[in-house]
Amino acid sequence: MQAIKRRSARAGRSGRASPSRPAAWHLWNMCVGLFGVQIVWGLQNVNTSRIFQTLGADVDELALLWIAAPITGLLVQPVVGHLSDRTWGRLGRRRPYILAGGLLTALALLAMPSVTTLWSACVMLWVLTASINIAMEPFRALVADTLPEPQRTSAFALQVFFIGAGAVFASALPWMLTNWFGVGGGADTVTAAYAVGAVVLVVTVGWSVATTPERPPGQLASGRADVAHPEVPTASGAAALARSGVAWTLGGALLAAFTAALQPPRELYLMAGIAAVFGLLQLAAVALRRRGRTSIGMVVIVEDILHMPPVLKRLALVQFFTWFGMFALWVYAIPAVAALDPAARDPSSAAYGRSADWVGMLFAEYNAVAALVALLLPAVARRVGRRACHAICLAGGALGLLGFATFDRSAELWLPAIGIGVAWAAILSLPYAMLSDGVPARKMGVYMGIHNIFIVLPQLIAAATLGALVRVPFGGAPGGALTIAAIALAIGACLALTIPRARAK
Repeated sequence: MQAIKRRSARAGRSGRASPSRPAAWHLWNMCVGLFGVQIVWGLQNVNTSRIFQTLGADVDELALLWIAAPITGLLVQPVVGHLSDRTWGRLGRRRPYILAGGLLTALALLAMPSVTTLWSACVMLWVLTASINIAMEPFRALVADTLPEPQRTSAFALQVFFIGAGAVFASALPWMLTNWFGVGGGADTVTAAYAVGAVVLVVTVGWSVATTPERPPGQLASGRADVAHPEVPTASGAAALARSGVAWTLGGALLAAFTAALQPPRELYLMAGIAAVFGLLQLAAVALRRRGRTSIGMVVIVEDILHMPPVLKRLALVQFFTWFGMFALWVYAIPAVAALDPAARDPSSAAYGRSADWVGMLFAEYNAVAALVALLLPAVARRVGRRACHAICLAGGALGLLGFATFDRSAELWLPAIGIGVAWAAILSLPYAMLSDGVPARKMGVYMGIHNIFIVLPQLIAAATLGALVRVPFGGAPGGALTIAAIALAIGACLALTIPRARAK
């Protein structure tokens, strides 16, 4: 016993963070990799529509072409969460996936700007998004693994600080390369920006992996009572999944038949396919369950969905409207701002490039606001509660998006970007803080991944419907998508007040 105490004392003197109260430097090391991760998302958000339009895509096709981002998140994050919950090796549980995803993403970043056809750009977007999802998902679970509940709001807020800083850098990078370093603009600027992003990603992710220790799985639940959850799939759960699988499959088939008969927007075929595939996955899981193969990952994941905690069920509604609105902003911000300048209507024109660079600066602004506001959120959340704080921030985002849709001078859009930044700070931190207190510690990874399903599903729906919504009520004007986004965030703000409070300790 004395030897153990001496070793603990030496560890404390050497600066190693305590699992129950990590030192500040430990938290910074753990989160710094998200600076590089968010550079990737920032470059993708600002430049993907630009690449697509340069290669000949029409405005009303952009949402459908972006479909890679939500679909890969839907598939990859729950699987990575499930696998990392069951991984333990020299690098721990989460870090092997963070490192592998970071390296794959860097390679995809280097390849993306070199594509010469629209279909190859779509393929590279799939590869890039799948890789960055592998890296990003474990960062959320890593915080929840390491920290007790009272410190998680602050830790997730610190993650937002690094996310915001990375997004600012990424959003402003094309503009800086052109105006500060004389890079030739257009495709040359995008290529250089993606190369810089790849280098920074590898360095920051490598730093987090090298400096962040992980606790063994047996220690994860120490300090708090775990949430009850079935250890293996249940017979009643399999029956419920069978009914649900049949309903989803039939619903997808009916939607496809409706689309074929009445010829509404073709994006509905996508929605029909998603519904049918989700139903068939549930039926496949039931078939495996009835054969006694309870260890199959798909069986466990779909039954974990069935046993979702109440907090996650309510968050799903809030996230639907929140991410529907944000997806509309990312897809349509550049064409909407370019539409304010008659000289910028041609995607190949220099004026369009200047409008795209200005949108990059506006995105940098709202991410900078998010980074700063995130540092204030823990204090606000302690005073008014997490759900009220989240509702207030989403309302600010709704006002900001409304400003983007109604202002007629692009130079004035810096003002509504502040409101979007306030909302973004909450979107990236408070739902994770609320969720991490209501799920089993041993299933933190898979439930963080399942939570991501309710982030990407609204983006899938947006990708399938925004083209039609912009064409029909708004006559193809891209600013109409931003009006829809403002309404969506306002609804999300109201629904945030219905999220269950954290359970008593």
